[in-house]
Amino acid sequence: RSRYGPPIRPYESCKNPICRSVTFFVYCLDWVLRLASRILQDVSVDRYSLPTFCPREVEIGDYVRYHYTGTFTDGRKFDSTYDKGVPFVGQVGFEGKVIPGLDKGVQGMCVNERRKITIPPHLAYGVTGAGTVIPPDSTLVFDILLLDVWNKDDEVETRMLERPRMCRRAVQASDFVRYHYNGSLLNGTHFHSRSTYDTYVGQGDLIRGLDQGLLGMCIGEKRSITIPPFLAYGDKGHGSKVPAFATVVYEVLMVDVFNVKDDIKVEVQEIPQPCKRKTQVGDYVRYHYNATFQDGTHFDSSYQRNGTYNTYVGMGYVITGMDKALQGVCVGERRRVTVPPHMAYGENGTGDLIPGSAVLVFDLLIIDFHNPKDLVDIKVTHKPLGCSVTSAANDLILYHYNCSLLDGTRLYSSDDSTQPSQTTLGQGKVITGLDKGLQGMCVGERREVIVPPHLGHGESGGSGVPGSAVLRFELELLDLHKGIPEGYLFVWLEDSPQPLFPAMDLNHDQEVPLQEFIAFIKLQVAEGKGRLHPGMDSNIIIRDMFAKQDHNADGRITADELKLQTDEGEVPARDEL
Repeated sequence: RSRYGPPIRPYESCKNPICRSVTFFVYCLDWVLRLASRILQDVSVDRYSLPTFCPREVEIGDYVRYHYTGTFTDGRKFDSTYDKGVPFVGQVGFEGKVIPGLDKGVQGMCVNERRKITIPPHLAYGVTGAGTVIPPDSTLVFDILLLDVWNKDDEVETRMLERPRMCRRAVQASDFVRYHYNGSLLNGTHFHSRSTYDTYVGQGDLIRGLDQGLLGMCIGEKRSITIPPFLAYGDKGHGSKVPAFATVVYEVLMVDVFNVKDDIKVEVQEIPQPCKRKTQVGDYVRYHYNATFQDGTHFDSSYQRNGTYNTYVGMGYVITGMDKALQGVCVGERRRVTVPPHMAYGENGTGDLIPGSAVLVFDLLIIDFHNPKDLVDIKVTHKPLGCSVTSAANDLILYHYNCSLLDGTRLYSSDDSTQPSQTTLGQGKVITGLDKGLQGMCVGERREVIVPPHLGHGESGGSGVPGSAVLRFELELLDLHKGIPEGYLFVWLEDSPQPLFPAMDLNHDQEVPLQEFIAFIKLQVAEGKGRLHPGMDSNIIIRDMFAKQDHNADGRITADELKLQTDEGEVPARDEL
C-alpha cells in the first residue's frame, strides 16, 4: 500500500478479462470503503470526571472558558493552556475559531466536568497538519476542564437560599443596603468575601448584574446571584482573582436597607385605655427599650441594666429619630420604632457597638413622663357628706395609702405597717407632693394623687423608688386633729381672757400651782377656746408651758410672773399664753 493511495493493483496480474474485471471491481470497492471509513470516523468522548450537580450543559452558540492539554495518541504533548496560564475562551459552533472536533467535543459539557476528547484527522488538521507542531493526518487527544459557560442572551439568575419569616421591606433602586457576601467563580473558586458591604443600589456603584440581583431582596434573605461576564467584569476581569470573561456567583445575606428619604417608622403595638395624656416637647420621660438591627441582631437593652432610660423629649438629648418617636406617647404604651441611620448614628456608627449606616429598631415601653412645670394632680374618688372640717398645714392626720409607679408597680403601702400612717401636715414630714395631696381632705375622703418627681423623690429617687419617677398615691383620710403653727405648743382659737391671771386663778388665792394651771388649759381646750399641739402628750405640753411662766421655779405662777417683763428687755422667743 502507498501511504495515501490504493493498494498495489492486483488486477494487473490477471490474464483473463473476466478475472481482470472482477478483481478491478473488488479493488475499487475496497478503496472506497477504506476512504469512507476514515471520513465517517467521529470524535470520541470520555467523560471521566463529572460534577455532582450540572445545572447547564454547553450548547451551540454558548461561550465557554476551559483549560486543556493537547497530546498525540502516543501521549506526546503539543499544547496546553496550563502552560500559558490563561484558559481558552471562545464561542461554540463559530467556524474557524477552533478545529471542528474540539467544537463538537465540548458540547454537552458541564462546568467542572473533565473529559478526554479524541479527534480524528479530518476533524482536526487533516492531511495538511499545522506547521511543525502537528504532522499531517494526526489524531489528536484533548484533556479538557470546563470552567465557565454563558450565552449572550443570558440574564442575571437569582436563587433564594433562605427566606425570612416576614418581609417588611424589599430593596428598590436608589436604596442604600448593607449585606454580607461570598464571591466565587462558576466553577466554585472563591475570590472574595466581605463581612459587611455598604452601597447604593442602581446608581452605578456596583457591577450591573449585582445591581439587578439585589433588587427585591428582603432583610434577612439569603440568595445566590449568578452574573454572566458581560454584566460582571467583562473582558478585563477584576484583579488577579477574577479572570476575563468570568461568570461570577455571589451568595448574599441582606442585613440592612433604607432610603435617604426615609423617616422613622412607628408601629404602635399597645396603647392603654384611657390615655389621659401624651408626651410633648419639653416633657421628661422614663422608658424601657430593647434595641436591635433590622436583621434581628441585638445590641442594647435597658432591661439588662435593670433601669429605665430617662431623657427630655424633643430637646436633642437623644438621637433625632428617638427624639421624634418619643413624642405623642402614652404611659404604658408599647411601640416599635425603626430609625434610619441619617436619624441615628449616621455613616460612622458609634464605636464597636453600632456600625456605620445601620438602621436601628427599638421596642419601647413608656413607664412614665412628666413636665418640670407639673403640679400635683388630685382626683377625688370619694367624698363623704357633711364635710365641714378639712385638713390643712400643721394638722395632725391619720391616713391610709398605697403608693405605686404609673405602670402599676407597687412600691409601699400603709398596709405594710400595723398602724395607719400619721403625720403633721406642712412641716416637711412627708414628700412635698404627698403633703399637698393630703391637704383639704375630709375624714373619710379618698383621693388618687399623682406626684411628679420634682415634688417627690427627685432625680436620685428614694428607698425602693427609682430616680425621676412619677408616683401614684391612693389616699384615705382616717382621722384629723387640727394643728397649731409650727414652733408652738398651744394657741388660742379666740381672744384670750383679759385680764388673764384672774381667769387662771380658779380658786382666787392669787397664785396658780401646776395642777390648777393644767385644769385651766384643759378647760380652754374643752370649751374650744384653745388648742394644744396634736402630736404631743398634753400633760408634757402643759408642764412645759407652766415652766416657762414660773420664772422663780417655786411651783407657783403669780400675776407678776405672768406679765411680760418688757421693761427689763426680756422678750420670750415663744410664749403661747
